[in-house]
Amino acid sequence: MSLPPPPIPLAERMRPKQAQTFIGQSHLMAEQAPLQEMLSSGQISSLILWGPPGCGKTTLARLIAKQLEADFYELSAVSAGVKDIRQVIEQAQENLKGLFARPTLLFIDEIHRFNKAQQDALLHSVETGEVLLIGATTENPSFEVNPALLSRCQVYTLQPHTPAELETILQQAIQSDAWLKQFQIQLEEPDLLYQYAGGDARIMLNRFEMALKIAARSGQTQIFLDNALLKRVFQAPTLKYDHNGEEHYNLISALIKSVRGSDPDGAVYWLARMLEGGEDPLFIARRLLILASEDIGNAEPYALSLAQACFQSVHVIGMPEARILLAQVTTYLASCPKSNAAYLAIEAARADVKRFQNLPVPLHLRNAPTGLMKELGYGSHYHYSHDHPDHFVEQQYLPDRLKQKVYYHPTELGKEKTLKRQLEHLWPNRYPEPENA
Repeated sequence: MSLPPPPIPLAERMRPKQAQTFIGQSHLMAEQAPLQEMLSSGQISSLILWGPPGCGKTTLARLIAKQLEADFYELSAVSAGVKDIRQVIEQAQENLKGLFARPTLLFIDEIHRFNKAQQDALLHSVETGEVLLIGATTENPSFEVNPALLSRCQVYTLQPHTPAELETILQQAIQSDAWLKQFQIQLEEPDLLYQYAGGDARIMLNRFEMALKIAARSGQTQIFLDNALLKRVFQAPTLKYDHNGEEHYNLISALIKSVRGSDPDGAVYWLARMLEGGEDPLFIARRLLILASEDIGNAEPYALSLAQACFQSVHVIGMPEARILLAQVTTYLASCPKSNAAYLAIEAARADVKRFQNLPVPLHLRNAPTGLMKELGYGSHYHYSHDHPDHFVEQQYLPDRLKQKVYYHPTELGKEKTLKRQLEHLWPNRYPEPENA
């Protein structure tokens, strides 16, 4: 008869107790890497560890505390407040009064959830060294952590575990955990387990243990974990997505840049990532609408109409069918010729407006609804374009100071090439025709 499973989760049972057994983050923990150097020298400064769940932030904090023989306190920003912080600071001050001046290490998980007042409560003690702070965050600290506190800490970025690292962690668990060692375990497809874990060692170990508990109900010690059971315990691969966090902005940036770069495959992949993560489809449709004008413009004017139709249709239809409309428009926009000439034109014009401010409107362009205005020359010498051949007559439309200025520079791509030829014909002094035209 097999031993009953222990109440402590496998991931907690397998948490490394020595720096030598820590797996992953080689850019920080390899020989002569920053954290390893700190551990070896015992000279640790306050840190912010930024990385996804299950990559080892808490473990590293505990290993550092053990190496320093520090008084270790662990708070969760979700439940702790200023009162809890002050209690740790008071204890830290008492520790420093002792004969051996024992250091105090405060680990704050999810530190980005602390508000400004809570983060400010740490400033003085961190700056003076009363408290050695290690904050863990899954969000970009430059967005979420008070700049004053951030300036007092070194920031280290942690990466998700690779499949090879996850395999090593799993094999260590199978070989060393007392409960797991009683079984002979075979996985139908180990790579599926690593894929489902999404770089999160905690998820991998705990879901693996859950699958093993289910399979062990048979009373057998030879256990075969098939793909169906893994899918059952994982439900679906873990997607890392925060609607208000950095990943939200990373993915929409990747989508926009893929469309701008004329890669429909990259664009539709990032679209799928956002939709599977639960992104609001109207947010995506709105960004595509802006992109259709900013990055495609007059190279394919229909792109704006299609993007507008997509936005309205997504609003009416909703998910899951809206994914089809978004995919159609995303791939079309990515495949279109590109031009940002209209965007550059308005930005250049805005710059002159700010520089010269209220330049007077030429008299011939002004409206003259009263007799006095006519006497003053308002509207005088204005030529009505439709009274002339080809509905065009050359006259000045810019203020005198800017009359030679050119803001719009159409490209040679798509429909804009035709517009460029038309402007070169109408305004030869402004748009010189190419010699071989």
